[in-house]
Amino acid sequence: MSNKNYTFEQMMDFLRKERDKHLEEKEFQQAIKNVDRRKLEKKAEMKLHKKLTAQAKKAGHQSPGGLDLHTEENRYYSKENTDRWLESTSYFENYQAMRNQDDY
Repeated sequence: MSNKNYTFEQMMDFLRKERDKHLEEKEFQQAIKNVDRRKLEKKAEMKLHKKLTAQAKKAGHQSPGGLDLHTEENRYYSKENTDRWLESTSYFENYQAMRNQDDY
């Protein structure tokens, strides 16, 4: 303002406008701080997510799907394993006895 003579109402109006500008600027600065804070929180969250993802990938061989018994070739008994088990049971003995009876 210059050195002109202003009325009280003009001065009050000018001061109110300055106060409003100041409050708007403060509010804007607070909004910027909130955005920056949220960005930092999001960055920390993404860092944790990345760390956990890396740990999960690293431990992938320990997951249930990574065990050897879940592979297709180990899912079923082989013919030799089945024969060995069957020979040690009473079923096989009964089968042999019945087969020998039928042979004449």
